[in-house]
Amino acid sequence: MRVSMIVVAAAIASTAVCGEITITKAQGDVHVRHGVTEHWTAAVRGDVLRPNDSVRTGEDGSAVLEIGGDGSEPSRMISLPAEVIVDMSDIRTLTQEELMLKLSMEKVRSSSYEWKTDELRIPNVAVVHGEESTAGGQLNENDLMTGRLQLNGARVLFANGFFSTCILRAMGVFRHYPLLAGSFDNRLMVADALVRADLRGEALSEYGTIVRMPELTPGERALVRDRMDAIKK
Repeated sequence: MRVSMIVVAAAIASTAVCGEITITKAQGDVHVRHGVTEHWTAAVRGDVLRPNDSVRTGEDGSAVLEIGGDGSEPSRMISLPAEVIVDMSDIRTLTQEELMLKLSMEKVRSSSYEWKTDELRIPNVAVVHGEESTAGGQLNENDLMTGRLQLNGARVLFANGFFSTCILRAMGVFRHYPLLAGSFDNRLMVADALVRADLRGEALSEYGTIVRMPELTPGERALVRDRMDAIKK
């Protein structure tokens, strides 16, 4: 088992971020965390980000990231709205095989937890940094606000076509912050991302979990059932 886990980890680590990432616009409250440090520093235009870096925007913050091309593709822009945390390691596209490998690895890591066959539960894939010093005070990774910012970041990933890392990031947040797993909109985002990643069986399972959530409105329940029916066709 240990050898298998090492092989899997090596395969996961081999997936590279999509080119060099540069901050081309930083307006309002925008901070960067470099590597595994616990400190956020004010972001400035022209900052070059590495795979282990993260960007956080505050209530009045916004930023634009330029993702450099790798020679075969042109560069592209990603806009970060207010109140998000995005890890640069998530700005990448995985193959379906790589995504399945990551999901399997997360299941191995969560072997001490109870698993249900009709639910896709992925443990946290975020690096836990403990307390973080910011210009506005301290932000602790165990605070629900951190989870909410990460989920907002997952929405940015979804909007820009990074469906695989959107799934992993959101499921990680649900695992680390169980209270946030009851959000209909975010659970629906994960299920929709699974469809976009062509993991239809996993998507159907996730939709099935959502439709059983007790506090759905009739409209929300009907929406989920429609999407389940579309998969079954």
